[in-house]
Amino acid sequence: MPLILILGDQLSHDLATLRGADPAVDVVMMAEVMAEATAVPHHPQKIALILAAMRQFAQEVAARGFTVLYGPLEDPQTAPSLGAEVLRRMEQTGAPQVVAVTPGDWRLRAELERVGVHLVPDDRFLCPPEVFASWAKGRKELRMEWFYRDMRRRTGLLMQGDQPVGGQWNFDHDNRKRVAPDLLRPRPLRFAPDAQTEAVLDLVAERFAGHFGHLRPFGWAVSRAQALEALDHFITHSLPRFGEEQDAMLAGDAVLSHSLLSPYLNLGLLGPLEVCQRAEAEYHAARAPLNAVEGFIRQIIGWREYMRGIWAVMGPDYTARNALGHDAALPAVYWGGATGMACMAAAVRQTRDLAYAHHIQRLMITGNFALLSGVDPAHLHAWYLAVYIDALEWVEAPNVIGMSQFADGGVLGSKPYVSSGAYIDRMSDYCKGCAYDVKVKVGPKACPFNLLYWGFLDRHRARFEGHPRMAQMYRTWDKMAPDHKAQVLSGAGDIRTALANGAEV
Repeated sequence: MPLILILGDQLSHDLATLRGADPAVDVVMMAEVMAEATAVPHHPQKIALILAAMRQFAQEVAARGFTVLYGPLEDPQTAPSLGAEVLRRMEQTGAPQVVAVTPGDWRLRAELERVGVHLVPDDRFLCPPEVFASWAKGRKELRMEWFYRDMRRRTGLLMQGDQPVGGQWNFDHDNRKRVAPDLLRPRPLRFAPDAQTEAVLDLVAERFAGHFGHLRPFGWAVSRAQALEALDHFITHSLPRFGEEQDAMLAGDAVLSHSLLSPYLNLGLLGPLEVCQRAEAEYHAARAPLNAVEGFIRQIIGWREYMRGIWAVMGPDYTARNALGHDAALPAVYWGGATGMACMAAAVRQTRDLAYAHHIQRLMITGNFALLSGVDPAHLHAWYLAVYIDALEWVEAPNVIGMSQFADGGVLGSKPYVSSGAYIDRMSDYCKGCAYDVKVKVGPKACPFNLLYWGFLDRHRARFEGHPRMAQMYRTWDKMAPDHKAQVLSGAGDIRTALANGAEV
């Protein structure tokens, strides 16, 4: 019988390779290999979460009666790469083949194929790749909204027959509110590490001390049982406020009413449909408003499934796309370097401390700044993949290459997500504590986002001035006085030069 290989983001008891497996004869193999922990310098909390969850899952599989061959990172016999570990276990057991669910990483997929692993589809997603490919075929624009509506029909979530509950598909206009600090806002559930997880934390502290990010305090769920507790807590306490707070940012509140469930979904501890059905039930029970429930479900069956579809159809070369020709290095601020920009400092600081930032912080702060500064999208892709606890290639790469950096030339988004400081000021309280003044447009006190925004539009005018959703920006730019425009472009150039030289901005 073949060995069943289970990867660190496949921690689901209904995994395709486990369904129908016979504990009396089938053998499971799992391994913690250095090559995967260091493919990029992953955040210590991310490494710890995956290792601790793998060890817990291995115990649960063994409790079901399976023989589990587990290769701990600290075991000198564990091979340094997954491919080598597969070959070692095959030689050790005499197994003729290894079978695994297809990885969500092109590099790892190729490695497993090279050593002869038989890969089967990952059916834990709600939209199989072939279904997404069929949906995408022949379309000039792969817009998420149209895909999302099809997914609502496909799943039946928030539907009345063939029509959406509430008479409209999307309640985004109700979910763009600035919010105020609230000491009574519920906090996400955190879990005290048990002895096994503490041992993992000690191991990570020893082996990955040079990686960006704080390891402790660590409070992530490492088992399905804990992940279900986290889901229950969010559904009960935070879902009702999720909608109105999902795009807001507060310097003193990293989480607001976000769920922090994405790592558990992405590792397989929770299933996307069960999470969405729990949220839908809250609406029907009149315990959560429709705008909150719809917005939450859209992030999962819409955005999450859409990202996976884009990743699958675009192929392994997608991460190398660079439609705008950006080539700047990633500024030091992304690794904790000094900055006078309160928004960047806050986003990077909480990334360091929590391995987490919510989608608007990623898109409109760190992503926006990189795009306006002309950072090579491959550098930013590697950073996001490294520092965020929920970042796996299949979901991270399309978000960064397509959504955040427009590096795919418009496959995913119709226009770049760029803004001046005004958007950040409208959606956050960051600007109150900044060394720069968001109201100032030129000079040393001007918000860097204000200068870089117009600099970006000027550099890429030939590409974007004819875009119907960007034409107004260029009309505004053209109405500015020539001397003002010259000062703006000079200031933007000075910022980019300073970043290139490693100077503080």
